[in-house]
Amino acid sequence: MNYLKQEIKDGVKLHLIINDGFKTDFSVIFLSIPLEKETISKNAIIPAILRSGSKKYQDFQKITEELEMLYGASFDCGIDKTGDNLVLKFFIESINDDFLPNKNDNLIKSLKILIDIVFNPLVEKNKFNEKYVENEKHNLEMIINSIKDDKDLYAYERCINKMYNNSGYGLSKYGQIEDLKEITPENLYAHYQKLIDTAKIDIIVCGHFSKEKIEQLVKDDELIKELKPRKENIVINHFKKEIKEKIDEETVLKEQFDITQGKLVIGLDILPNDMEDFRFAAILYNGILGGGANSKLFQVVREKESLAYTTKSEYVVQKNNIFIRCGIECKNYDKTVNLIKKLLDDMKNGNFTDEEIRKVKDYVVSGIDSIDEEQDAQILFKFGQELSKLELSIEQYKQNIENVTRDEIIKIANCIQINCIYFLENGGQDADN
Repeated sequence: MNYLKQEIKDGVKLHLIINDGFKTDFSVIFLSIPLEKETISKNAIIPAILRSGSKKYQDFQKITEELEMLYGASFDCGIDKTGDNLVLKFFIESINDDFLPNKNDNLIKSLKILIDIVFNPLVEKNKFNEKYVENEKHNLEMIINSIKDDKDLYAYERCINKMYNNSGYGLSKYGQIEDLKEITPENLYAHYQKLIDTAKIDIIVCGHFSKEKIEQLVKDDELIKELKPRKENIVINHFKKEIKEKIDEETVLKEQFDITQGKLVIGLDILPNDMEDFRFAAILYNGILGGGANSKLFQVVREKESLAYTTKSEYVVQKNNIFIRCGIECKNYDKTVNLIKKLLDDMKNGNFTDEEIRKVKDYVVSGIDSIDEEQDAQILFKFGQELSKLELSIEQYKQNIENVTRDEIIKIANCIQINCIYFLENGGQDADN
């Protein structure tokens, strides 16, 4: 993998990931902005509006027909929450010219289509198409409502929301239903214009291509030329910047639904004091605690004590949090929480084996190796580094994992504090939002 990065203008970057190991090319545009309660619903609806049509391709059917002409290229878009930032993403996957009967400039054409969709929207009298806006408001409302149907996701979101007081990372990436009624074709287009003028823009192309051709296309494109220089308006989240304060007492929050399986989420803060780069030790700590079938949560809580149907833990490096998630019988709440607290204490006391460390290291390194096997993984790896302003090669990343010592894992274990315990239990009624 050969990686090149250059700034087209202030706040607008072109990233080229060149390799010849795939039959397809990926073109991606990321728009990144801070998560803000006042604008999150408008930002969430923008990708769907843009995919509905541009000035050149006036509806999604025309976009689809154009992609079909490129040997079935595929387009998609969406939103992600990364730390305290919302990321709007747009991408096209197209077959590489080397695997076509004639040189077709498939990548060049698909990248032009992507740029047109994102930066040349269909606008009528300074507003978005009214029908498209109403349709997408309705669709977003259904998505927000559907979160309650996925009880595991709902519990996870509620725990995060409580920990961060409904701000920044605590916000849902889809926003709130009550905000949708305030969105109009006029104010949504005005918001889009502000978004395009202020968002951090990253254009990433991954595949086998001539870097000179792609660079020239992007630099010469009239829509790119029209973009204004901007200061990178993002929140830089990484392990060194996210300073945690010790809390006096953990928060316990219970809500009731008509459910048969309780959903337990325990939010943990990592409070390191004097470790310069603790993320690799935290990755291994999380792996031993709840990162797979060999983890303590799985082997003890699920297998040995039969207290959980499902159990795992996840490390959110941007926020220095670990989240333990379990599906349990409601009557087993106290037993499960007490057992998990005992496991956390066991980790602090170093009650894990060198074999467990080795297995987790092998598992993590295997996952890092797989980055080179998937184009989307390569793109997300480089984009994640761009947002965090921390760069490591894949080989450096693996070496840092291998270098983690037992003492460093124990040290991280002693920096762990429970922030919030959330439990969604059976109560025969729906909970409030």
